[in-house]
Amino acid sequence: MSENTDTTFAPPPPPKTNTLGARVTAIFENKYIGLPALGIALLMPFITASAYSLNVMTTALIFVVLAAGLNIVVGYCGLLDLGYIAFLAVGAYTAGILSKMFELPVLFTLPAVIVMTVLAGLLIGAPTLRLRSDYLAIVTLGFGEITRITANNLQVTGGPSGIFGIPSFLTIGEFDLQQPVIFYYITVLIVAGLVLAAARLGKSRLGRAWRYVKEDEDAAEAMGIHTYKVKLLAYIFGAVWGGFAGILFASHLSAVSPQSFLFLQSALVLMAVVLGGMGNMKGVVLGALVISLLPELLRDFAEYRYLVFGVLLVVVMVFRPQGFWPARGQEAERKITAVDAAVAEGRSR
Repeated sequence: MSENTDTTFAPPPPPKTNTLGARVTAIFENKYIGLPALGIALLMPFITASAYSLNVMTTALIFVVLAAGLNIVVGYCGLLDLGYIAFLAVGAYTAGILSKMFELPVLFTLPAVIVMTVLAGLLIGAPTLRLRSDYLAIVTLGFGEITRITANNLQVTGGPSGIFGIPSFLTIGEFDLQQPVIFYYITVLIVAGLVLAAARLGKSRLGRAWRYVKEDEDAAEAMGIHTYKVKLLAYIFGAVWGGFAGILFASHLSAVSPQSFLFLQSALVLMAVVLGGMGNMKGVVLGALVISLLPELLRDFAEYRYLVFGVLLVVVMVFRPQGFWPARGQEAERKITAVDAAVAEGRSR
């Protein structure tokens, strides 16, 4: 009589789905959660429509576009970029220079902005993306500072004073889309489209290649992925998103100056991506809104508001190091069926 030596154990029971935590997680992981968020954004002017509120909300939405673009580079592909604000500068200066030179609405400069940001992505990405980790971070940091210093010294960019009196975003007859409420709604729709496009891009075949490169570049290359081209595409897509943010930025402020593109701005965008949850577009949007709106909500603390802001960020990162809304694994967890449980039980006897 032979003894059964099979050491296979029955799988653990499936997790409970009726707990409060499970229900909250299911709500936040719902793919349609963006629709309520969009609805809230559209209703905000009915709650507060002061010039200050509209300015803060529009600026926060532009910051969301920047965070979504940097998430493509850092969150999807794992490339540490410390000079991402340079692409915002390229987009904003291109839109400002062309619209003022030819007296065009800012919207009509979109093709030129896309071309310039793609060239900027190629210019910095092509020779440097063979570098990794700290070396790549140093090069991108230098690129951001070179862009700002160049804009500070060129006559065509207005030097230290920058460019002022940038034309309206678009004028249709006597109807000016630059009015604060109208421009806010235009920004909401553009940002929603860009965030959705970035999220879909992350789930595409190219997005999966980015994630493989992020996890293990050598293994990805061994499996047939051309890692250099994949990383270059991530950098170019991130640059285009920065260019879109530059168009909105130039139109919103009607002015562009080098002081708007300091290293601190790149650090804040990177902070939004890390704080929200790298690789998860929903978390990145949440992180961008927190980083952009929290200093304004803390204005009652006067000169201590940035101290309180910094302390809150440290507390969050200590207790939530993976971010507010971390990305889940790409492979869905295999559900245990009744057949699997019966087979496992038979083996364990």
